[in-house]
Amino acid sequence: MKVSLFITCLSDAVYPRVGEAMVRLLARYGVQLEFPQVQTCCGQPAYNSGYWDEARTAARTIVSAFEDSDFVVSPSGSCTYMLHHYPELFKDEPEWLEKARDLERKTYEFTQFLIKVLDVKDLGAVFPHKVTYHPSCHGSRLLGVKDEPLELLRSVKDLELVPLPFAEDCCGFGGTFAVKMPDISGAMVTEKGDHILESQAEVLVGLDMACLMNIAGHLRYRNEPVRVMHLAELLYEGVQS
Repeated sequence: MKVSLFITCLSDAVYPRVGEAMVRLLARYGVQLEFPQVQTCCGQPAYNSGYWDEARTAARTIVSAFEDSDFVVSPSGSCTYMLHHYPELFKDEPEWLEKARDLERKTYEFTQFLIKVLDVKDLGAVFPHKVTYHPSCHGSRLLGVKDEPLELLRSVKDLELVPLPFAEDCCGFGGTFAVKMPDISGAMVTEKGDHILESQAEVLVGLDMACLMNIAGHLRYRNEPVRVMHLAELLYEGVQS
């Protein structure tokens, strides 16, 4: 099967180690990820801001990039869910609508792909640290990725998974929301930081680098030593132990 990596903007430009971890982990199960160079932003910033024509331009590039793939895997629940909006963007364009529906059907967030497609729940990782998990809004509420990351974390040897108080509260990033409403966004991430510290976790893990970037920046501002990681990074580090 032809499996392609949809890297997303932040992982590509700022956190390439997340994509590297995904590639190396999936290679352990015989999956050689392909990387269409033409891929670009999924169009979510334009879509959420009401610029649907611009979002359609980005969407056409993404649809074309992965047209020949059997599966598409992404490290972001948020960007993965944006691809589920493509049929709405192309509802008046029958040819693109069918292509958008095909892309929606074959696109998976990383933990979804591991568990639902590969049926891999235990990677044999070892990670002797106290960890808490932040469920990002789009991934958990809209895409429905809830049990998969927790199942993978619970399989990691020596990892102590501790609950995050008010875990489902938004971190305050929300893409353009953080720019348009900086005071509210700042208050929200401060609250999230308080809850992370309350958990007494050494490591915060999640599935979306936008949220994790926001939280990590806030914790650094407070000089707190909590390590912030994408789940793919944690699992890859764990299998190297």
